[in-house]
Amino acid sequence: MKLSRFFLPTLKETPAEAQIASHRLMLRAGMIRQSAAGIYSWLPLGLRVLKKIEAIVREEQARAGAIELLMPTIQSADLWRESKRYDDYGAEMLRIKDRHERDLLYGPTNEELITDIFRGTVRSYKDLPLNLYHTQWKFRDEIRPRFGVMRGREFLMKDAYSFDLDQVAARHSYNQMFVAYLRTFDRMGLKAIPMAADTGPIGGDMSHEFVILAETGESEVFCHKDLIEIAAPGDNIDYDADLTPFIEARTKLYAATDEKHDAQEFERAVPKESRISARGIEVGHIFYFGTKYSDAMGATVTNADGAQVPVEMGSYGIGVSRLVGGIIEASHDDDGIIWPQSVAPFDVGLINLKSGDAACDAACEDFYAQLTRARVDVLYDDTRERAGAKFSTMDLIGLPWQVIVGPRGVSSGMVEVKTRATGAREEMSTQAAITKLTAGIASS
Repeated sequence: MKLSRFFLPTLKETPAEAQIASHRLMLRAGMIRQSAAGIYSWLPLGLRVLKKIEAIVREEQARAGAIELLMPTIQSADLWRESKRYDDYGAEMLRIKDRHERDLLYGPTNEELITDIFRGTVRSYKDLPLNLYHTQWKFRDEIRPRFGVMRGREFLMKDAYSFDLDQVAARHSYNQMFVAYLRTFDRMGLKAIPMAADTGPIGGDMSHEFVILAETGESEVFCHKDLIEIAAPGDNIDYDADLTPFIEARTKLYAATDEKHDAQEFERAVPKESRISARGIEVGHIFYFGTKYSDAMGATVTNADGAQVPVEMGSYGIGVSRLVGGIIEASHDDDGIIWPQSVAPFDVGLINLKSGDAACDAACEDFYAQLTRARVDVLYDDTRERAGAKFSTMDLIGLPWQVIVGPRGVSSGMVEVKTRATGAREEMSTQAAITKLTAGIASS
């Protein structure tokens, strides 16, 4: 993509309403624009990151055996009355009426709707286990939306729902999502720590939040420092095998959000030198709630003995749009965003230091064409802006690699390659640069 043809409305000044790094940088980098309180339009650069994150989530859900569908944003209030959550959920739920005075709502979550789909289609234990998920926009009418996409009213979420015959099978489904979440966040360059958490309005008796440590986090969190060092499960993970060792390795060490924190237990269980007390950002949340919804809504199957039994259920959410902000909070510097390769909007930023110069233009066009043929996603700054402005823009938007082409290098067949994360620069031949970039991107 050539920058002269791309829509990238960057800002030089930081908007006054932006209080945290991710909000400031997303506005300045031209990723989002606010349309109403807590509601944002996603501009092309931001949307590219959102789609990259969504793709990783989708790949890991499929790997764990979840099946994708798509449910509507608007739901019938009658379903929520069946579960008795319509009145209990509170003012965060946006309740509306259609022209026929039927009660509807803009879904904050989908337990009722997916249970309705299940009970209308699944009859036998032979069809279990089943895990259905979608990625859909949600709405929760936050009393004080703030921090940009970190606490907005409209947000993109992946929510999955498992259905099992008994508690043992349900726990295995829970463990599958637990492991899938570890892998998902690791692929995004994040160290997400699973922490015992409150179940809130979802309900249930077992729940874990996946939290990344950040100074701007909304929650206070407490954990054993060794949790930060445990590697995520590898590509060879067998989701049909017993996953308990992966879970126990993380849950045997103390980790809790402030709602579940026990100060005495923390001091007893964790040596002083291993205690971490910090702020954290929730990027995922998983729940096991048994028959809470299947009992209320009549979601049953026939078991092997011919009896009708309610299914055991769990739900599993990932804040896809919130992750954009969370990644920035975890990976930025004074100059701008530092994207992990896996979610970067473009792989490489190509900077022409002298647009309009025939030799520089020809060298850049050739380099751009070669990278494009190699399936490297390039943002080529072919504008007539001064060099300093081009460098600032590329640092601000945080692409993993920058390639700088100027008259001096062109005359000797050399380009400069900059690694955004470290700031390291290296001069090399055009072909060496292409080899380095394609190998680096392929291995990430």
